Amino acid sequence: MEEHYRKIVRDTDKRVVAAMQRQIMEPADVRFGGFRDKTGIVQAKFAVYQTAAMAAAYCCPDSAFYRSGKIYDRILAGLSYIRSVQHENGLFDYITCNFFSAPDTAFCLKKLLPVYEYLRGKAGGAAEDAAETDKENGGEMKISGAAEITAGEREILRRLEEIIRDGANGMLAGGFHTPNHRWAIASILMACSRLFCDAKLERAAYSYLKEGIDCNADGEYSEKSAGNYNRINNDAMLLLSQATGDASYEQHVLRNLKMMLTYIEPDGSIFTANSTRFDRDLLVYPTDYYMEYLRMGMKYQIPEFLQMCNSIFDIAEEKHAAAPDCLIWFLLCPDYRELEYGERYPFGDYHAFYGESGIVRCRSGRYTYTVMKGKSNFFSLHNGTMKLEVKVCGSFCEHRAFRAEELEEISKGEYHLRQVMRGWYYLPFETVPDTNDWWKMDNAARPKKPGPDMLIDVRVKETEDGVDLRVRTAGVEGAPWRVELAFSGVNFITGPVFGMPVSGSEVLVVKEGEIEAENGWDTLVIGPCFGGHHFTEGKEDSEKRTPGAFTLYLTDYTAFDREIHIRNKLSSII
Repeated sequence: MEEHYRKIVRDTDKRVVAAMQRQIMEPADVRFGGFRDKTGIVQAKFAVYQTAAMAAAYCCPDSAFYRSGKIYDRILAGLSYIRSVQHENGLFDYITCNFFSAPDTAFCLKKLLPVYEYLRGKAGGAAEDAAETDKENGGEMKISGAAEITAGEREILRRLEEIIRDGANGMLAGGFHTPNHRWAIASILMACSRLFCDAKLERAAYSYLKEGIDCNADGEYSEKSAGNYNRINNDAMLLLSQATGDASYEQHVLRNLKMMLTYIEPDGSIFTANSTRFDRDLLVYPTDYYMEYLRMGMKYQIPEFLQMCNSIFDIAEEKHAAAPDCLIWFLLCPDYRELEYGERYPFGDYHAFYGESGIVRCRSGRYTYTVMKGKSNFFSLHNGTMKLEVKVCGSFCEHRAFRAEELEEISKGEYHLRQVMRGWYYLPFETVPDTNDWWKMDNAARPKKPGPDMLIDVRVKETEDGVDLRVRTAGVEGAPWRVELAFSGVNFITGPVFGMPVSGSEVLVVKEGEIEAENGWDTLVIGPCFGGHHFTEGKEDSEKRTPGAFTLYLTDYTAFDREIHIRNKLSSII
């Protein structure tokens, strides 16, 4: 992947220039050597990432900063800052959230370990062993034909080992918040147990691993975070496999990477609406999956994965995005650079029903569509330049929107969602409560009177040039409900409204006919429209509209049975 390597080197050099501008180099500043992030915050994790990029460039013969004295001073300053904010017990803080944090320490060490392993390999062992060997060889050393390790590299190695050893020992006390934290901690503990021949680190790693890896048969991890934590988990699995020699950890990665092939939208971004974490609905491109596809594609000879490597770089070029921050891996494994593979991933049509994960991902020609269980935005369509999300909203007892409890595949391209909303009312306690303070009462133990139930049934059926949605409500009569269609990337609406420009947050109720949502490139045709009422906002705690989107409301009173046609076509402007 020589072409990829060259771009990775160029973009690493750009990262170094940017890092130099962020680094605090005033000796009197207590944060000397640290780096200000875009919000002005200075802390360990950000410093680790900047310093690691500098170190990779410093070690790379093709970098403009190869063995640069100026960058060497910056690296030492960065490592000094990192060491200064490492607690005596070895842990780091993530000062905007977590303190004395084992998982954030793991993330810091994860970034430093490849640099450490590269330099350790050049030195022929641990830092202190390398120093003794250097003395025996007159201060110069070559390992397996590699370039000699310099005094500067040896000093970086020594400082890295201090940070990593202490950090690994600090992580023995444990403590985590989220599912992925377990694997971050376990993988670093296991890797360090091998590097430093420390059995207690291995035992601590297995205390997490005995819980079992939370990657289901679909290839989805618990947090469903395609934009971020899935690949964090993948990295941990790869490190565990490398440290233990147990390739079964890689099976989780293989399943996830296969699933991710169906999570790429027509504009090259990752589908993130299913995430339970911060990346939900964020615009994320798949650059950080590059090394995972490359490593697994090479090891298991999977053409689709190697094709995806090329496609990721195509996406990065099209979107003017930086190459992944992975230069150190090309130094660790020159085979990555030597591999040449010219094909691109074709992104053909597919129908992927991930029953265990509660999601359907389909691609048909120029567009993808998604059906989700348990989400208010249960249906979405992306045609490359615009996105449509659909909700069914209203008020029924504590419910404010349809969230399917059941999702089934009827056939390829046809799916069924269903929810029964249970009505209920509290009844008086059968015995006198201990208090008259409502908030102190055990209200969960109150008897309940069952009320009416409301059924919402949705059918999604793919057609030749779009999708049909059938929405049926039953069980109660006269409730004002609505189908919400939220358009992003649209700038003009035509139809019964006689045409109107869209700036991004308009709301419209259309009683009949069809509307066309255009942006100069694509058109979505929606209809037949219906408007039985203008009650669109609901109660004060109703489901919120999609921020920044033009929203079309189709309204009716329950019970109703409506079919909506969504058609995708090229704009007449083209």
